Amino acid sequence: MAPKRKKKSSRRKKSPKPILAASEDMEPVNMESMGHPEIYPLVLTTKTQEIFNCRIDEDITDEQPYKLISKEDIFEDLRNRAAVSDFHPVKKIVQEYPGNELLLVYDKDFKYGLNFYLIGTEEGKENYLNPPEVSEEQEEYKEYIPEDVYIYKPPVSKPWVSLGSEKEIEEESVTESTKQITYMISRKRSEFGAPIKFSDQNASSVKDAYIECTAYPDKNFTLKQLEKDVGMQVIPQIKDISTQTKWTYPKNATTQYYPREFSEEEKETLKQSKPLVDFLNNASISVEIALQQNEITNTFIDDWKHLAEEEGTFGDKTDTHLKEYQSFTDLHSPTEKMITCVSWHPTIYGLIAVSVAVRLSFEDRVHFSGKLLLQPSLILFWSFSDPIHPQLMLESPDDIFCFKFCPSDPNIIAGGCINGQIVMWDITAHADRIENIKAGGSRSKKATLKPMFLLEPESNKEAMYIRHCAVSSIENGHKRVITDIHWLSDTFEINRMGSVFENRSGICCQLVTCSADCTICFWDIRPQKPLTPQTTEKKKEESIEIPFDVPSTFLHLDLSWKPLTKLRLSKGETSLDHCPTKISLHEDHLLCKTQDKMLAQSKTAKAEEMNPYHNLESGVANLLKPIDDFCTKFFVGTEEGEVIYTDWKMERDPETGRFMPKKPVNLHTIHDGIVHTIQRSPFYDDIILTVGGWNVAIWKESVMTGPLLQSCCAPKRYTSGHWSLTRPGVFYIGREDGYIDIWDLLEKTHEPAQSQNICITMITCIKPWIFSPKQQFIAIADYYGTLHILEIPWTLSRPSTNEMTSINHYFEREVKHLEYVEQRKKIREQEKKEMEQEMAKKKVKIYQKSKEQMEAELKMDYESYLELEKTVLVNLGLIKVTEKGSYLDVM
Repeated sequence: MAPKRKKKSSRRKKSPKPILAASEDMEPVNMESMGHPEIYPLVLTTKTQEIFNCRIDEDITDEQPYKLISKEDIFEDLRNRAAVSDFHPVKKIVQEYPGNELLLVYDKDFKYGLNFYLIGTEEGKENYLNPPEVSEEQEEYKEYIPEDVYIYKPPVSKPWVSLGSEKEIEEESVTESTKQITYMISRKRSEFGAPIKFSDQNASSVKDAYIECTAYPDKNFTLKQLEKDVGMQVIPQIKDISTQTKWTYPKNATTQYYPREFSEEEKETLKQSKPLVDFLNNASISVEIALQQNEITNTFIDDWKHLAEEEGTFGDKTDTHLKEYQSFTDLHSPTEKMITCVSWHPTIYGLIAVSVAVRLSFEDRVHFSGKLLLQPSLILFWSFSDPIHPQLMLESPDDIFCFKFCPSDPNIIAGGCINGQIVMWDITAHADRIENIKAGGSRSKKATLKPMFLLEPESNKEAMYIRHCAVSSIENGHKRVITDIHWLSDTFEINRMGSVFENRSGICCQLVTCSADCTICFWDIRPQKPLTPQTTEKKKEESIEIPFDVPSTFLHLDLSWKPLTKLRLSKGETSLDHCPTKISLHEDHLLCKTQDKMLAQSKTAKAEEMNPYHNLESGVANLLKPIDDFCTKFFVGTEEGEVIYTDWKMERDPETGRFMPKKPVNLHTIHDGIVHTIQRSPFYDDIILTVGGWNVAIWKESVMTGPLLQSCCAPKRYTSGHWSLTRPGVFYIGREDGYIDIWDLLEKTHEPAQSQNICITMITCIKPWIFSPKQQFIAIADYYGTLHILEIPWTLSRPSTNEMTSINHYFEREVKHLEYVEQRKKIREQEKKEMEQEMAKKKVKIYQKSKEQMEAELKMDYESYLELEKTVLVNLGLIKVTEKGSYLDVM
C-alpha cells in the first residue's frame, strides 16, 4: 500500500535564501530551526536525477514524490564524481545512516529551500512512509484548519560578513560639510515663573511692528517649469447663444396698387350708423389733446439715455473708495519728521512739494536746539517718476510750517518758519531740471518699482540743495510760528492803512501771514523807498558778497524785510488778543482750477521772457489808483475755535487819533478746538468751509447769524480739510486717527457719506489735484512723514448734471431756515417780554378811580352789609320775614 500523500498547499511560499554548499569539514545543514532536524535539503541536478532514476515529472510525480536510494549507489556516485557529486554535502549523514536505503523526497514548493531533501533517520523515514492514523474527529477538525501553519522561530544571530556594501552606502550618504552654529538663549532668573499675558495687536497700529518682504522677480535666478500637475475634468460643452431675427432680403409680401373703398350704399349706411357717430364724438377730444402734445413735447426723446449720464472710460461708477496710487517718504532723514504743508506744482504735472518739521514739543525743541541747528530744514519736491529721491530740496533757517507758490511765477516760493521769519526762494535756475521730469501720469506708463535695497546701490544722484534768497527781519516780523500764508492777487495792492489800489506791477508782489503771536501781517516784496537817502560809502559798507549759487532776486529783502502793516484782533474789553491760525481772503487764488492753471502757464512763459521779479522797481514809480467798492473783509480762524469776520482796513481812533484796526464784524464760537482749515469753495465765492476741534461748519459770507451747516461731534478730532475741485457738494476731512471722512451734501447732510482709513497716525494736510478730466489725485500727509497719493474714484470726481443747482438750492434753503429761526427768536423774545409785563401788572396793580365810582362802590358795599345783617337777624328770630320795612325803621 502506497503511503498516504501529504497534502501540499497550492500557494507557493517565498523561498528562503539558498543555502551555500558546505565544505567537507563543515557539518551538513538540517532543518532543525523549522522543527525537522532529520531533514537535509539537497540540490539534485538533471544529471544526478538520471543516474538515480529520480527525474521530476517522470520518475517522481505528485502522486509519488519520493524515491528510496540505496547507500551503495550513493557511495559509488561519490567515488566516481567525488566533490562534484550532489550528495557530497550529506556524505557524513549517508555514512552514519544505519539502514541500507535512504528516503529522497521531492520538494516541489521549495518548502525547505531546495528542490529535494534527504531524510537522515530511520524514524523520520518511517513517519513519512507510514504516517500515524488520525481519528475522524481530528480529521474533520483538520479540514477547517489551514494546512500550512507557519510557526515563527526567532532568527539565529550569525557573524556579519562584509561584501563591500558599506563603501557604497558611505559614498551615497549625504553629510553636512558646514560647521553647525550653536545658539544659547537665556533669560534672567528673576523672570522665571513670572505671569505672562498674551493679547492681540494690530500690526498697522504700531509703527515698525512688522516688516514686509514682498516678492519681486530676480533676473539672476530663474526657474523653468518642466513638469506641472494639473487636474482636469470632462464636462459637457455648454454654449449660450442669443439671436435676433434679421430681415436679410427685404421684400413685400403683398402689394396694394389701388385703394379699397366702400361702395356708395355702404358709405350711406355708415353715415347713418349711430355707433360710428358716438365713437367719433368720444375720440375727437383725445385726438385733439394728442395733437397738442405732439406740438408741445417731443415724443421721440430717449428717456433712458437722459436718465443717467454717459459712462467715462476711467474707473467704475460703483467704486467709491480712494485707491492707493503712490507714496513718498524721506529715507535719508536722520530724525523723525512730520509733514506740515503740501502743495502741488501749478504747471508741472506729477510734481508735488512738501515741507517737513521735526516731531518735537516746545520743551524738547529747546532741549535739543543745539542738535537741530546742525540738521537742515527742507522743502522736498517729489515726482511720480522717482519715489525714492527728491528732485529738489529747498533749505531754510528753520522748520517750515506753511508755504505757497507764487500765482504769477511758480518759480517763486514763499514760506513761513516756526521762528516767525518769512523765507523766499527763486528756483528759476533749476526750472529746466524739474520740467524735464517725465511724470508717470497713468498706471500703464508708471515705472516698475523695485525694493529699496535694490534701488539704493544703483542711485548715484546728488542731492540738489537750493539756498533761500531772502529771509525777513527777526526783530520786526512775527515772534512765533507762522501758521498760514497767502499771496495777494495781482489785480490789487494795499498800502499801510489797508486801502486798496490797482496793482502797479501787474504781478503778485504782496503777501499776508498770520502767526501764533496774535498778529496778521501784510508784506511787500518790492524795495521800499528809504526815508533818508544813504550815502555811497554807507552802501558800500552794507554790501554783502552774494554766494554764486544764490540768485539776487530778493537780495534787497534779506534780513531787513519788514511788514507793510500789522493787525491785531483785540477781544474788546480786555487787553487780550485773538490768536489767528488760518485766514481766508475774498480774492484768494484757487490754483486748482483749470483756467487758473492755464493762466499760470501763460504767466510763466511771460516771466521767462521778461523776468518781472528781477526788476521789481519798475512799477513802484507809477501812481496809485484807488479801487472803489472793494471788499476788504476776510475770515479768520483762531486757536480757541472762533470764526471771526473782520476788516483789514484801518480807522482812526477818535480818542488817541491813531489808526487802529476795526472791530470784528462778527464772531462765532462754533468749534471746540483749534481751527485747522478755513477755505472758500471753488464754485461759490461766498461759501466758506471751516474745520476745527470735533466738528465741521459751512458759512455764507453775507449771513451773520450763524453757519449754514454745523456737524455733530465726531468720534475723533478733525485735523484738516479741503473742498473737492470738481464737485460742489463734496469735501474731504482728515482725522487724528488716520481716517478721512468724505462728505457728499447730495447724499447726506448730517454725517459723512463714507469714511476710509488711510494711515495709522494723524492726517496733517489734504490737497486734491486734477491730472486730467478723467483722472484726479488727492495728496494726504500724515504725522509720520509719509505722503500718500490716492486716486479719486469716478463717483467723487464727476459731478452730476444738476449738482451745482441742487447745492445752490440747498444753501438758499439753509439761509431761509436761519432767517426763519431768527424771526422765531425775535417773536419768542417779544412774547416773553409781554408775558413778563402782564405778570408785573398782576402783581402791582394801580387803580385810578373817580369820586362817583368810589361812592357807588361804597353804597353797594353798604347795601350788601344790610342784606347780610337782615339775614342774620331773621335767623336769630329777632325779626320776622313778613314784616316790611327796613331794620333801621324797627330800631
